[in-house]
Order: sequence, then structure tokens, then C-alpha cells
Amino acid sequence: MCQTVKTIGWLLALVSVRPAFSQPAREPTGTWEQEWLVLERTGRHGRTPIPTDSVTFELARGTLRQPAEGVMVTSADGAERSWKAVRTTEDSGWLRHTALRGGYAALTLALDSPRTVLLDAAGHSVVYCNGVPRCGDPYATGFVRLPLQLRAGRNLLLFRVARGRLRARLLPAPRTAILNGRDVTLPDALIGVDDALLGAIVVVNPTSKPLGTMTIEAQLDGGPSVRTSVPTLQRLTVRKVPFRIASAPELPKGETRLHVRLLDSDTPDAQTLDNVELPFRVRSPSAVCKRTFTSTIDGSTQYYAIRESSTPGPGQALFLSLHGAAVRAEGQAAAYAPKDWGHLVAPTNRRPYGFDWEDWGRWDALEVLEHARAKLEPDSQRIYLTGHSMGGHGTWHLGVTYPDRFAAIGPSAGWISFWSYAGAARPRPNDERAAMFQRAAHASDTLQLVENLHGLGVYVLHGSADDNVPVTQARRMRDVLGGFHPDFSYREEPGGGHWWGNACVDWPEMFAFFQQRRRPALDEIRTVRFRTASPGVSARMDWITVEMQQNPLETSFVEISADPSKRRLTGRTENISRLTVHLEQLGDVRTGGDDEPSGPGAALTIALDGQTLTDVVWPPNGQLRLRREAGNWSVASAIPPGWKGPQRYGPFKQVFRNNVIAVYGTIGNAEENAWAYAKARFDAETFWYRGNGSIELMPDVAYDPERFRDRNVVLYGNADTNAAWPALLAASPVRVSREGVRVGTRSWTGEDLAALFIQPREGHAHALTGVVAGTGRAGMRTTDTLPYFVSGVAYPDCTVLRAQALLEGIDGVVLTGFFDEAWGVVADQLAERPGSE
Repeated sequence: MCQTVKTIGWLLALVSVRPAFSQPAREPTGTWEQEWLVLERTGRHGRTPIPTDSVTFELARGTLRQPAEGVMVTSADGAERSWKAVRTTEDSGWLRHTALRGGYAALTLALDSPRTVLLDAAGHSVVYCNGVPRCGDPYATGFVRLPLQLRAGRNLLLFRVARGRLRARLLPAPRTAILNGRDVTLPDALIGVDDALLGAIVVVNPTSKPLGTMTIEAQLDGGPSVRTSVPTLQRLTVRKVPFRIASAPELPKGETRLHVRLLDSDTPDAQTLDNVELPFRVRSPSAVCKRTFTSTIDGSTQYYAIRESSTPGPGQALFLSLHGAAVRAEGQAAAYAPKDWGHLVAPTNRRPYGFDWEDWGRWDALEVLEHARAKLEPDSQRIYLTGHSMGGHGTWHLGVTYPDRFAAIGPSAGWISFWSYAGAARPRPNDERAAMFQRAAHASDTLQLVENLHGLGVYVLHGSADDNVPVTQARRMRDVLGGFHPDFSYREEPGGGHWWGNACVDWPEMFAFFQQRRRPALDEIRTVRFRTASPGVSARMDWITVEMQQNPLETSFVEISADPSKRRLTGRTENISRLTVHLEQLGDVRTGGDDEPSGPGAALTIALDGQTLTDVVWPPNGQLRLRREAGNWSVASAIPPGWKGPQRYGPFKQVFRNNVIAVYGTIGNAEENAWAYAKARFDAETFWYRGNGSIELMPDVAYDPERFRDRNVVLYGNADTNAAWPALLAASPVRVSREGVRVGTRSWTGEDLAALFIQPREGHAHALTGVVAGTGRAGMRTTDTLPYFVSGVAYPDCTVLRAQALLEGIDGVVLTGFFDEAWGVVADQLAERPGSE
């Protein structure tokens, strides 16, 4: 079937059209036809760390056959599939087909000469342009516009689609950078408030070279203009760039216009490359409004929505409200009536779908909470957590993870965990490698941590006829809480569906329940009982910090009681090797009783796990550090700076924070260098799409370890292909090169090996180095679409796999596991494929 002829005409017809990228999103209009090839699913993707797919396997090996009608493909499970020809003629341009529920759509283009185009597509999880992966738009937001370099001759666009429909068109690319005004982050200006304002907009570089001198100029109608330098934008990619806006306290309430210009430099005679005019809201401080801040995860601009209390002033309650899937933060906040005793704050989860309030969504909620606390100065003992649907899950998740942050929680229509609701699978019995991946995901397991709710009020709300999140999720939590919890309330709304109006979030009985509860002050708490999956996620409960586990990411438990009159601490632990007791926050434990010696010099007695330590000297800073070694507890000094700790614990995904930089290798051969850049770009674009992110891309030869010593870094490439490797990983127990992979004393050879791992930044107590690497083409390409930006998917500290894993799943993993407390290799924390070489 001649698929290319009409496609060529369709492409060439667009060459003279200027793309309207700078304007807010609109659906394309007019009728146009495309001939496609579709293929039913060839594997399993979704919430799994090692997806299986015979198409991605063949792409990794470079053996994928050119799609054509009738060409057969054997799926990962052995089933035979064939490419089928279909046509789209819908006015909207959508292709709909049952094969696109997990399958592929292919479009072939034949060109006489190379050409750069802009791909405007929606509905796909990923697109391969001549085998190179680019970010998809699975939620069909319509804001993804990516520059593609097409070559002379035949070009293949291969889309993987999960939700049954795809829209795609090519537009001509301009010769210089442009703005994409379809994805902006903007605050609201508040009448009478003279705050600095911060926004963000996507900048597109459609050229084949980095652009490093650009500036964004922003100006509100009638206000002064402000310029912000644009970081170097690498070739053929996009980045969402923060920019400053002059404060506007004198603007009248309503809507004004924000003029954003992209300039080629910061000089007085700078030339305008592109411009966009955006609507900009001016709000009363009493209305629902958006506030922006700079995230420490990646330096991006994020926002949250707020509805302030109708009673002004500090010392009030704060309600942190988490939205459901596809809901924006301002819509969440607007569902609540003003309260006269507290402020309503709605974070974003980084995007309307985001991360299910886990991973970067969880960190976003914490960043927003701290930002709002600094702005609003609420009563720290009256902070409450609530949310609906996905946000109801987030309420369970954040509540069990950070129980000392809240006085009470109120999940509405919430699901429990990925295993109870979202299709995640438990590992097979007796599979040590699968068990390691499960350990890495323990922070997502709500029920393992549910006992942490014992000190919080819990109000559970659910509709009995919910057709989205079954009411069995709430009933299961009711039954679990009933086994131990002294203070929870359960409301099942008769006949209530998933959403029965604003009342299902702004439920009066829930807020009355909140109003009757406060978090006790630290010096009122005499017993701490805490369970954590990872100190890197949640280390502290009141005056106890879990600093290290005996077995990383196995659930840990501590229960310690303080007797002030005897200056005695008594307790028990599970799977903890280091902890800190913050004695300075225990009040009268420090001074002792009326008939006892008092003051910092008074001795303490510690009874822990059946062992008693007597005459323990009060530490100078009030922080008592204890270490368990060979089964015995002793007083310890601080963790050595290069070791694991709550600030830098792993597993692998933790490297994508702390203002992370993606450093791609440039000292390999042409194919190796092309892969390193393409993979780093794909990760940065994916994090932009999923997490409203702004990861900086940088070539290895431009990376200065001293200049960026406080920031996490991810290296793309191996020791032979990435020039930054010696400076960052000279002491690493893991080495990847063209010759093979070495982990401690174990080594494997072959060009099909891939590796993901993390190590500490030498000389820094917080920063991490991550590595995405392969030994050769097949190994490198095996990492292309590993879903580490999907919530609920987790990877241990170190994973080595062969390309065959793309067919076999975890059976193709050579080795995976965790480093010890000093980031070294120990056999009992690793799981290896039997007989692997």
C-alpha cells in the first residue's frame, strides 16, 4: 500500500504556514486525511519497572522491520500480530482504533531533502522519530509541540498509544526560537499586595545548535517591563523557563494582559524572536488566587491556589487540599466556601494528573505546605489534610507518611494504594529480584504504614454508589482503622457517586471534626510510635528521627517512651541501625523531677530492645544519636558526611531532585553521543510534561563539578563516553564501559547491558550522582523508555539488565539491589539472576 504519497503532499502543503504556537491551545480545524498503519499491543507497559514490548526490543537492537500492511510482529508473550492499514477522516484529525489501546500507529514520510518540522500530536505515550524517542502527550493536553529533524528519504514516525486515540500533524519549524504559550504557569496579581511575581513559559529551540544568549521580557499592561535571562537551550528541544514579572499592586480587579517577548539578547537593541500576549488575572486577596514559587526539585516555577480565611491574621488553621485527576489547583480551592478560622491551600501535584501525590507530587505538596506556612503563619498545631479521589489517595498517603505534620486528615472518595486500585502487581513468590523492586516501592504501600495514623483524627468520606473509586476502598480502610484507631469517623453518603457537588470536599461534618482536634506540642508528647518505609522519604516523627535502616527500604518501626522524672527512655525498634532522639524538644526531660539532678549534665538511662545503657551523658546539642551494630546499641556520633542519611538515601528516582542537571556524554562515537543526548532530552521533556519540570541539559565538557557541587546530576553515558565520569564516579563500586559492567567484584560483558544506579557526590552531604548507561547500542537503547517518571514505579539503588529484559521483564534483570550505609556493595542487599554472566 502506498502510504507515503498523500503524506508527502500533506506535509508539503504546510510548509508555507506560520504555526500559531504562541497562542493558547485550540483544536485544529478543517478536514484532512491520513493513512496509517496500526499494530495491536506487543507487550505490557503501565505501572511496572521493566515493561515488556517486542517493538521496543527490536528498536533497541536496531532490527525493527519497516511497518507495512500485513507485516507480522511477534509480541513479547509470543502472540502474532500484523500491521493493518487504517485511515482517519475526522474533522478533528483524531485516529481512533481498538489497536491503540496499548498498541502502535505508524506514519511514513518520504522527503527529497532534510527538513525540521514541529510535531503537534496528542494521545500518545511516546513517539519514535526514526527510532529516537520523544515525549508523548498521553492525557491529550494539546500543549506538546516538539521540533523534529527529518532526513532525506524515508522517515518513520512510530507512536505508542494507550487510550485508543491519536491526533498528529506536522507544522513547519521557524528558523529560530519561539514561545509555546499553550503551557504557561502564572500567578495572580493581588490588589494592594506588592509582591514579586514569577511565571514560566515554554521556549522551543527548533535549530540544530544550542541557543545561549536569549532573554524573556515580561510586561503587564501599563506596567514596567522586566527581563530574565534564558538558560542555554540545547538543540531541537523545549524547556519551560521561569521569568519575572513586575509587581502590580495598583491594578484594578479583573483581567489584564501580560506581554511576553523572547529576545535574542539582553542588549538595548535586542531583536524580538517571538512574542505572546496572555490573559492575566488581578484578584482580591479574599478571592481564590494562584501563587507561584521556585521549586528546589529542579528550579522550575510551580504554583498553588489559596483561599484565605475570612478572618485576617496569623495563628489560624490551615487546610491542605489535594485535587483529583485532571483537576487544577484553582478549581480545587474554588470548591470550598471561605472559612473564618482557617486558610485553604491547594497544591498542584505538579500537573493535574502529575504523580498521584507520590514521588514528585508528594514533594510538591510538602514544598507548598512550607511556602504557605511561611506566608500565612498558621497555628502549627492546627494543620489539616484532605483531598478527593486521587487527592483522597494522596490524603491517605501523606497522612501515613508524615503523621506529625497534621492534626487530622479527611480523605474523600480516596483509593488506598496502587495495589488496591491502580493495577500494580505484587511480586511473584520466591523471586528475589522482584522483591527488590517491591522494596524500592514500599513508600507507596499505605497499609504497611497505616498504624502511623494512631495519633491523628481521621474522617473518611465516600459515596456508596461511587462508580470511579469503589466504596470498598473506604470500607477496607474503615475495617483496618477499626482494629486499632481510637479517633476516626466514617461517613458513607447513601446513593452518592464519585462527585456529588462541592459538598463531597467541603463537607461540613468533616470540618467540624477538624475544628475539634489539634496536634499536641512536642513537649506534650511522651511516646512516639512510628513506622517508615524509607528515611529518604519520611525520617522523623515528633522527637525521633530514623536515620538508617539495617535493610534499606524494608519497613522500619520505632516506639520510644520518655519518663521525665527518671530521665529514662524506653523502647523497641525493628530494622533500624541509627536513630536520633531530639532531647532538646522534650521539655522537662531535660530538667528532671523535683528530687532529681537536673540540667544538661544529668545522666540518662536508655532501655532499647532489651538492652540498657546507663549514665548516658546529655549531648551538648541535645541530640542523642544511637547506633545498633552486631545487635547492640551504643551512643554514636553524627553520620559521616559521605554516608547515607535522610538527606540522601536513595533509591534511584531520588536523584531527580535537588535542582538536578542532566549531563550527556560527548566523547564517544557518533552513535553513542547521539543516544546520550537523545535520552537526556527525552527524560527532560518527559519530566516537563509529567511534572511541569525544567531540567537543565548540559554536555559533559561544559559540566564543572565545583560550580555545580550542591546540585544532583544524572550522567547519560558510560565511563568511555561521558567526560564527567572520572570527576564524579572515580570511587564508585559500579563501573559501566564498552567492555561491560562491574558491580563490586561481579562483572558481566556484552554490548546489550544497561545500568541505572546512584552514588553520593564526593565532598557533599546532600547531593547525588545518578547514571543511565549502557555498554553498547542495545544496552543504551534498553533504557530509552524505562518508566521512572511514572508514580508507583520504583527502582533500587542499582539495577543492571540486558536488552532481553524488554521481552522477559524482571527475568531479564542481571542484578538489582541496594548499597550499604557507606554506599558500598554487600552481597546480602543484592539479588542476582541465577547463572548470569
